Amino acid sequence: MIVTPDILKEKAFQTVVKEYLTTENGYIEGTNKDYNMQYAVDEMQLFTFLEETQDKALERLKDIYKGQYKQKILSRIDTELKRRGMIDVLRKGIKDYGVQLNFAYFKPPTSLNQELMDLYQKNRLSVTEELIHKEGERIDLVIFLNGLPVLAFELKNEFTGQDVSDAKHQWMHDRSGKDLLFRFKQRTLACFAVDTNEAFMTTKLNGTKTFFLPFNRGFNGGKGNPIVKGKLSTHYIWEDLLSQENLLEVLDKFVYLIVDEDEDDDGNIITKETLIFPRYHQRDAVKKVITHAKSFGPGQSYLIQHSAGSGKTNSISWLSHRLATLHNDNNESVFDGAIVVTDRKVLDKQLQKAVYQLEHKAGMVEKIEEDSTQLADALNKGVKIIITTIQKFPYILDKLGTLKNMRYAIIIDEAHSSTSGKNMAALTTSLTLEEAQKLDEEAEANERDTEEKILDEINRVGKQSNISFFAFTATPKGSTLKMFGTEDAQGKPHPFHLYSMKQAIQEGFIIDVLKNYTTYKMYYRVAKKIEEDPEFESAKATKAISRFVSLHPHNIDQKTEIIIEHFRRITSKKLNGQAKAMVVTSSRLHAVRYKIAFDRYIKHKNYKDMKALVAFSGTVKDSGEDYTETEMNGFAEKQLPKKFDSDEYQVLLVAEKYQTGFDQPKLHTMFVDKKLSGLKAVQTLSRLNRTYPGKEDTFILDFVNDPDDIRKAFEPYYEDTVLEGDIDPNELYSIQQELQDYMVLNDEEIDKFMDILYKDKQTKRDTELSNNYIDSAKRRYDNLTEEEQRDFVSKAKKFNSIYMFVLQITPFKDVDLHKLFVYLRYLLKKIALKPGTKVDLEDKVVLEYYSLKKKEQGSISLGEDEEDYTVGIDISGGRANEDPPKDPLTAILERLNSKNGTEFGEHEKLNIQQIVDIAAGDETLRSQAQNNSYEDFILGFRKRFMDYVVDGYDKNQGFFGKVLEDDFFRDQLEGHIGEHIYEVLKQASAH
Repeated sequence: MIVTPDILKEKAFQTVVKEYLTTENGYIEGTNKDYNMQYAVDEMQLFTFLEETQDKALERLKDIYKGQYKQKILSRIDTELKRRGMIDVLRKGIKDYGVQLNFAYFKPPTSLNQELMDLYQKNRLSVTEELIHKEGERIDLVIFLNGLPVLAFELKNEFTGQDVSDAKHQWMHDRSGKDLLFRFKQRTLACFAVDTNEAFMTTKLNGTKTFFLPFNRGFNGGKGNPIVKGKLSTHYIWEDLLSQENLLEVLDKFVYLIVDEDEDDDGNIITKETLIFPRYHQRDAVKKVITHAKSFGPGQSYLIQHSAGSGKTNSISWLSHRLATLHNDNNESVFDGAIVVTDRKVLDKQLQKAVYQLEHKAGMVEKIEEDSTQLADALNKGVKIIITTIQKFPYILDKLGTLKNMRYAIIIDEAHSSTSGKNMAALTTSLTLEEAQKLDEEAEANERDTEEKILDEINRVGKQSNISFFAFTATPKGSTLKMFGTEDAQGKPHPFHLYSMKQAIQEGFIIDVLKNYTTYKMYYRVAKKIEEDPEFESAKATKAISRFVSLHPHNIDQKTEIIIEHFRRITSKKLNGQAKAMVVTSSRLHAVRYKIAFDRYIKHKNYKDMKALVAFSGTVKDSGEDYTETEMNGFAEKQLPKKFDSDEYQVLLVAEKYQTGFDQPKLHTMFVDKKLSGLKAVQTLSRLNRTYPGKEDTFILDFVNDPDDIRKAFEPYYEDTVLEGDIDPNELYSIQQELQDYMVLNDEEIDKFMDILYKDKQTKRDTELSNNYIDSAKRRYDNLTEEEQRDFVSKAKKFNSIYMFVLQITPFKDVDLHKLFVYLRYLLKKIALKPGTKVDLEDKVVLEYYSLKKKEQGSISLGEDEEDYTVGIDISGGRANEDPPKDPLTAILERLNSKNGTEFGEHEKLNIQQIVDIAAGDETLRSQAQNNSYEDFILGFRKRFMDYVVDGYDKNQGFFGKVLEDDFFRDQLEGHIGEHIYEVLKQASAH
């Protein structure tokens, strides 16, 4: 018998955390007997706190409620927690019969009020291990503030074979947000999943839809945590976040509730609440900036380089509030106020909501919407936080330059304009495309962007001792880095705080837009190889591509055909049919002509499912006609973002506008017909990087730029930049054979695994079997040498990478490759994780993307017809046992449509009847039906089936074409008709 040492058990990890909190952080150890399950509070800690801090108030309530005072107070607290939420109750307390009760005392901004400091010291933080929150359910650790639950932890010790993914699984599957202890905003504010290496948290338990945010420090510019000698990698959770001072600060200054209201299609108001708990890098950035500003005062500069996906709006909200109320060690205000310079309305609203939640004071935030007089009035009134536009920035500097006695923190949000475009002069003569492009390039080069204007203004007035600058940007220019960066020992400027693009990608907050980046040259080669090489069963699927590759690549009409057909055949199937595309054009004249070409082509092809919008500034004259964005689109300019978000429009053609700062998460594909370089390339291509449900990848088709130039542009902001070289689709077959040579993969296991995966609903038994089909391969993988394992994983990842890329170029029909692709995705998950980790069968994103079975929202189109041709897996299990229905042809259609998502109706019933009639007239088949069992009959029938289909093909190519081209559809139809024919012929012989 092998004895497991205690240090390898999960309990040991809990003990490490609990003992640190109780011995080093001053926590009290709670017990289950003190926990009131009915109200989900630690009753002992709650009333001890009230007696020590508010004994007079408690005595008044004792007089009112007599011996029931505890029950009455608990009931009143429960009512207010349900009505207002935990954060509001902690910050403002409650009233009971006119008696004020407070449940937390937060650190005052100065130490001048000793009474408040004494009350702050009397807060009681406690930790209960193995808390029984309801019958038969325990939580590893729960943190209470004065008896009220604020944080809960599920901990996993990897020595047990479980890790943080098991902790997340436990929260999603074994814990319920309906349980009082975890009820959204009413009790526990954040639930943490932690192992010895990584940490994640969520503010709302929502079953399998629970969304976990990473709570890691980052490592080597990416995700995860560094190894710290003598400590567990997640030690910062209990040593830093959970220290008494820091946790109280988070509850006081960081956590808040966002309430958003929107209208549905019927005009009803929908309210959405989101509880915000700071991610590690957000709190770390704010804390470090505040600590430095507190020590060094005004006159400093800070560059916070936070990638898209960092939650920058929240970081700015917290920082502006903290700076506006910051005091130094001498109890003096460091700043008289904070000025946020931005053009984003979302920040205006969220900042005002956040500051009000944190401070509970009206009038603390003022938005400057009018002229400079309003700004001057706000400064003179002493408004603590002012939100203004970038256009007023010069006036701010001039005004503060004359008010030397006023000290301000200026927070600059993203140093580039979002959607305004360049104010280029209207074209007054008819130009060629090349002339228009050159003119716009010159205008763009001469037009300094907002970032440069800001730097120029600061240089004009010089650094001011009464002003500190806090610049937020994801992609700083060299000049921005030099102006706001922090110099190292060698005098080289660096960001004061960094949350890199690499970390944001690895943590899943943005998508790597370079993964599927291809030039037109590569697009041509891949498409041509797919067309010509007989190994792919794709000739019918790529006839459109063969037209494209023969076209001259510099003609707008021809590029329009490439773009529209690519979008319709591939992009439109992404994101459950909601995917959008952007076409980046070289000039405003290009944009105009693209819009005309798009509309003409769509009308000519009679496409009803596609419409394009155009975005450009000013008026463009072409061939004597004047064109404006508003007239070409048919609605006001400000409506464009909302219109583009709707189902009515799919493609946005842009000339400078919307290339930067435009946040549309449904953007999946970008067609680039403009020379890009440097920061402009990064900002433009990054329009695709926003995440969205079902968005697993992006695609860029570049007609103009060289991959090396794009790589160089991204390198300063994007670690480990990788752009693939040329790709040969046929390499998939080589890698497939190489993978099989390791004798890890088994075709029968892959088929059975796929059958389960494509069921509409998996049973518990299916979960066990699917794990078994993966585990069998993993066991064979485990028997490989270490070098063989590395090679196998490398080849498997390469196979999946190439397969996904080729599918972006054109769908092709190879069921075996697709099965291998899906199977490898799950096998690689198993290999990557610790033993015992479950395969997540709910992660079906990839299945819906490249579905072998038609899904409700659409699937990959194959072939030349406008119908959706799909590949399906028949897992129906053979012949039905029930009596033949009264209308067997309708039943056959219903079964086919149900399995394949097709919509064949009464007309197609005639086609089925035609096959039945042809087959019923076959004397050989009649004899086989009369003298054989169904099982023997169907074998002969399947051999003759295609002869019957071919006979009827000319009469209806739509239906029969699908039968001829779609193997799995044909297999299903053979089975259904064969069963029907057998019954028909049997009954005929009986008569």
